[in-house]
Amino acid sequence: MTRPTEHSSDLGEWRDDDGVWFRRAARVIAVDDTGRVLMMRGVDPADPGHVWWITPGGGLEPDEDERAGAVRELFEETGVRLTAPDLAGPVAVRSATFSFMGRPYRQDEVLFFARLRGTAEQLVTTGWTPVEQASVTELRWCIPDELATVGEPVYPPALPDLVRGLLAAGWDGTAPTVD
Repeated sequence: MTRPTEHSSDLGEWRDDDGVWFRRAARVIAVDDTGRVLMMRGVDPADPGHVWWITPGGGLEPDEDERAGAVRELFEETGVRLTAPDLAGPVAVRSATFSFMGRPYRQDEVLFFARLRGTAEQLVTTGWTPVEQASVTELRWCIPDELATVGEPVYPPALPDLVRGLLAAGWDGTAPTVD
């Protein structure tokens, strides 16, 4: 990894020496007691035809602990309040390269798993940043089979199988690298 050289205050990311915008991120695979996983539908404001589904989460502050960042991001994006000990994992890691708002990005992220008590139907989006307000079009509870057939990309693509495994056997103590 190259050293950050420039900070973008509008997006909160760091720019690498090679011109690719970079950030560390943490996500939460939040599952309710009926086995549904909380998903966010995103769209690129610069390319409205580019849509995808992801779990809640996002960029970490410089030197922020991954668990603390995952808990913070989940609350900011959904209103669901957890503590760091509520998270299992990380249950997976990934490095993704993509284009967003006309810029190339690389994001290194960890995914945590949390079983929520009860079914949290009332989600709160008042903590969304301006970028999230422009790019997140829906929060939805999905069963794993629905993720596999949603008709739009799901990231990471291995998420449906990962969720099925976590629901069936819990976290096995490993953090495989997923695409």
